[in-house]
Amino acid sequence: MAETQDLPAADVTASAPAVRFTDLGLSDTMLAALEHVGYEVPSPVQAGIIPRILAGADVLGQARTGTGKTASFGIPILEKLDQPARGHQPRALVMVPTRELAVQVRDEIERLSHGRKVRATAIYGGKPLKTQIARLQKGADIVIGTPGRILDHLGRGTLQLELLEFVVLDEADRMLDIGFRPDIEKILRRCPAKRQTLLLSATVAPAIERLAQRYMHEPEVMDFSPKGKSVDTIEQRYFTVDDSRKFELLVRLLKREQPQQAIIFCRTKRGVDKVHRKLSQKIHDIESIHGDMAQNVRDRVMKSFRAGESTILVATDVVGRGIDVSSISHIINFDMPQSSDDYVHRVGRTGRMGREGIAFTFVTPEQGIELTRIEMLINKLLTRDEIEGFVTVAQAAPPQAGHANGAVAGAPLGTPAEPAGPPKPAPPPPPGKRAPRRHRRGL
Repeated sequence: MAETQDLPAADVTASAPAVRFTDLGLSDTMLAALEHVGYEVPSPVQAGIIPRILAGADVLGQARTGTGKTASFGIPILEKLDQPARGHQPRALVMVPTRELAVQVRDEIERLSHGRKVRATAIYGGKPLKTQIARLQKGADIVIGTPGRILDHLGRGTLQLELLEFVVLDEADRMLDIGFRPDIEKILRRCPAKRQTLLLSATVAPAIERLAQRYMHEPEVMDFSPKGKSVDTIEQRYFTVDDSRKFELLVRLLKREQPQQAIIFCRTKRGVDKVHRKLSQKIHDIESIHGDMAQNVRDRVMKSFRAGESTILVATDVVGRGIDVSSISHIINFDMPQSSDDYVHRVGRTGRMGREGIAFTFVTPEQGIELTRIEMLINKLLTRDEIEGFVTVAQAAPPQAGHANGAVAGAPLGTPAEPAGPPKPAPPPPPGKRAPRRHRRGL
């Protein structure tokens, strides 16, 4: 295994990526499959990673979601697994953090395997073991699953790893975030020493580097993440709002924006249920999803959302992280994320594959410092937004004397301001000077 301490990243932005899949040395069968599924040109991630995997290298790729990561490892694996499976044992294992992502990756690999006799199956909790065992016994070249269910099958002897040629850790940072590291290491220790290991992650924290150093062989580290951990195609705004008034703001925002599709993020399962219950009284094409729901319900919800039958999806971070739908135009952080990295992952649900998107974050007056941490991480100041006729607590009762926002003294919250409002505030100062002042003034 590699003894590299710093895992230096390759400068993948220095050279222009290939503009055609024909430049990547792919077979005619694969090129035909790509044409069949509508892939026209490779994304920078695909153009960078595919040749390295085809060359036999272990790869640690840092890239945000929505950049074509699944195809970046799926295409070369399919190319190198051109022969049918030897018996019933898989030759590639893909570990993912959520059930939804397992299904998503399996579906994408099946699309890319058009014209090949390659079998892929997904194994995850919430589905009967009997059905998954039957599929594994029929033979599967590629198995995609969550670490817990993979370990379950290993313990039962219904999954063998002796013939593995590839191991993929997709969204590795998220798997570590939700506590899968012990399971991942148990699985990796049971994999053949002679294999290709591919690790894909939106962020590369020290824990990811340690995992790579221990279980990868001289990995090629490729950083495709935009500088500042943000992307230009995503417009990012925030609202200052009292916690008790966030739902009213949400309703008004959805009415103003009319999103093509949107995900509303809440911190807790209870919060998801509450927002969904109240919002479904006003909007009909709305669904919700979180980890306590039965798997058949989660499958139905995701099928409906991917098909565009539902416009709004209310979700928790764990489940929402596995959602890859290109038509998502809006992200609404109804609750502030628990960490700045979670903010990056949430916002990454929109602006997929270079498309434009917009993200809104609801910030209570006490959460100014949390917003500042996010801005420091992404190296970008979020733009303050307002809904016409909606007066927030921070605006209605600023530290300064008087009612600078034009609200009537003593009027209930939400009372529209007089037409002659105050002059717009001056542009915010640089982040270094802005942070403490914003925190003290409650944004």
